[in-house]
Amino acid sequence: MTTRVLPAVGDPDAARAVTTLLGQLPDTEPALPVPVGDSTTLIDTLARSAAVSVDELPEVVLVHERIGPVPALDLIREVALRFPAVAVVLLTADTGPGLYSAAMDSGARGLVGLPLSYEELAQRVHSAAAWAAGVRRHLGQGGDGPTGPGGTVVTVSGAKGGVGTTVTAVQLALAARASGRSTALVDLDLQAGDVASYLDVQFRRSAVDLAAIQDLTPRVLQDALYTHPTGLALLLAPADGERGEEVTDRSARQIVSALRHRYEVVVVDCGTQMGSANAAAVEMADTAVLVVTPDVVAVRAAKRLVRLWDRLRIRKAEDTTTVVNRHTRNTEIQPSLVEKITGTRTARTAVPAAFRELQPYVDSGRMHELEAKSAVKQALWALAGELDLVKAPESAADRPGRLRGDRGAAGLRRARRK
Repeated sequence: MTTRVLPAVGDPDAARAVTTLLGQLPDTEPALPVPVGDSTTLIDTLARSAAVSVDELPEVVLVHERIGPVPALDLIREVALRFPAVAVVLLTADTGPGLYSAAMDSGARGLVGLPLSYEELAQRVHSAAAWAAGVRRHLGQGGDGPTGPGGTVVTVSGAKGGVGTTVTAVQLALAARASGRSTALVDLDLQAGDVASYLDVQFRRSAVDLAAIQDLTPRVLQDALYTHPTGLALLLAPADGERGEEVTDRSARQIVSALRHRYEVVVVDCGTQMGSANAAAVEMADTAVLVVTPDVVAVRAAKRLVRLWDRLRIRKAEDTTTVVNRHTRNTEIQPSLVEKITGTRTARTAVPAAFRELQPYVDSGRMHELEAKSAVKQALWALAGELDLVKAPESAADRPGRLRGDRGAAGLRRARRK
């Protein structure tokens, strides 16, 4: 059996050395593309493969100690959580017991010292590949473990304050839940988050309670979540904004990964101020939504934010979906112009300007009771469908007990009378 190995090495010289040595290992072939140069590309590559089949994933991933922008141990933890059928090996100059223990705790299957030696690399790759093969055999026999990237994570960020970020996040989550999907709504606007106010919630727990916990077990996670009457699981921002600093990028990754494996849809309200925590969420997201209003100030702010994400290697412009809120047909700035200026993909669904119909529900904290005839609700739920957050309705022909040719029970009764 041939082992596919995917190196994740940011340094060009180290990448060449790893690729050359891998080419000499028997029964081993590089997984394309080789190598990947940063953490974002690695996660995206694995996610695309997992979306096809677990068999399309490489058996072994080699993570170099200087990979970026996500630190190596955090990246290993994310790969281990999202792609449990992949064995991760850390390439590092520090092979001491402290780092070895930390790497094992993160989910690594071994360490290889730098500079690389053929014998050690061959031994670790062989051992890791055997472990991955065992996991895949177990999954093939109907194991309960997740075989792919888990649930869908969508982040909602605002180009500037007041563009409707939280309304968008709340309605996307409500739409997903109403369609029958298990859904979590996370408020990572850590200093000024208002999800609790929009949904009339008073709850003492918040994301801060999970920040210092190394192992987020289902029980620990559940204790920090509030179950809303709509069925949404809420992870709220802290009541004291200064405590938001306790949620680091590392803890945000751990929180989002844990939620991804528990819920089919995870919607994250990232607010408008970018910190390390919500930047990590945007990087991890399957879909990153950027909310903008059709005015010059907001569009310029969106362009700046998209460029910031690109410079920091958080997310590429073409991988960002921009949603135009408060849209009117007679405004000079239309979605096509927003797309051209920002370089993003603009959603087909634009949200109309209808704040008057929203105001009573916003003021009373009852956004979940917004009427079905609301133009804003209809647009945002249509957007949820465009983003594949809602479960497709079951067709009448496919429902149990239905006769395709006779239109159900009535047809069956007519057939019997005949």
